[in-house]
Amino acid sequence: MSFLTGTDNAVTIVTGGAGGLGEAVVRKLSSAGAAVVIADLADSRAEALADELGNKVVYARTDVTDEASVNAAIHAASELGTLRFAVICHGGWGVAEKVVNRDGTPAALDGFTKTLDLYLTGSYNVLRLASARMATNEAGADGERGAVVMTASIAGYEGQIGQTAYAAAKAGVIGLTLAGARDLSSVGVRLNTIAPGTMHTAMMESVGDEALQKFTANVPFPKRLGRPEEFADLALQLLENGYLNGEVVRLDGAQRFGPR
Repeated sequence: MSFLTGTDNAVTIVTGGAGGLGEAVVRKLSSAGAAVVIADLADSRAEALADELGNKVVYARTDVTDEASVNAAIHAASELGTLRFAVICHGGWGVAEKVVNRDGTPAALDGFTKTLDLYLTGSYNVLRLASARMATNEAGADGERGAVVMTASIAGYEGQIGQTAYAAAKAGVIGLTLAGARDLSSVGVRLNTIAPGTMHTAMMESVGDEALQKFTANVPFPKRLGRPEEFADLALQLLENGYLNGEVVRLDGAQRFGPR
């Protein structure tokens, strides 16, 4: 049974839900009739999206690295219904630096730790707190109480030059998936992860046409960047399919990152 359109007023928290991949997930969930909490820090975009989609979609300003902030988003979900799902796809920060720079100086440690805090620690923080709430739900088919989808990257497998911090963070999310799914099996919560390749988001558009053409040339087929709507379609399938658990699914058109 799908909880997305069930009778228990299922609610999904989407981190990073105000733009890019997260916005596509919020829109897809809303079109399916699900209630959604947009957990983000982009106030104007999030408020505009919530206003556009209606009263089953609300914005909760959320710092994914802060326990109280995430718990406030969970409380907002409980006011809409029963928290059954979470899609963790926040982003917005990156650092490009080699481990040792050309002048012989080491990379700055704060860039590495900030990247891990956002992408890995933030994902784990939302996972642990949302899953703890889901564990209190009444069990549905096969004893399921909820499901979570995290976001990694193919950089977690094939990190490029200058991507050590991001690659390490996303590799951590990949490693968290199976171990987390095994941990959560005792409380009836499934956990899967999407590892996107190069996706056509607003942030990606900012790199310019020449760079976009270069990225596209490295995708075997289809010869284009991924669409956020395709990410959203996969996220919903991972939420709904009760036998998908502990998986990391690449969404990349068979792309494999080279060194540069």
